[in-house]
Amino acid sequence: MEPKYVLILDYCCGALNIIELTEKEINESYNYEDFESFLETLEEKYGFRLKDCNWMTTESLSIYRYKDGKEVANV
Repeated sequence: MEPKYVLILDYCCGALNIIELTEKEINESYNYEDFESFLETLEEKYGFRLKDCNWMTTESLSIYRYKDGKEVANV
C-alpha cells in the first residue's frame, strides 16, 4: 500500500488534519528509514507537532460523519 493520505489527530487542540501527499512528497518519503521520520519534515509546512498527535496513512480516503447514531452531511 502506498501512503497517499496522512490523517493526523492532534489531541492538544482537537483537530483532524487530512493531508493528501503530493507525488513529490510520496517519492521523498522513500528516502527515510521510517515514515514517522519523514512526517517530522512536514510539521512546519502543515502546522502540526507530531509529538502531540496520533497519525495513520491510507491509500484511499472515505469520510463519514455521524450525529445521534445517524450519518449526517458534512457541513
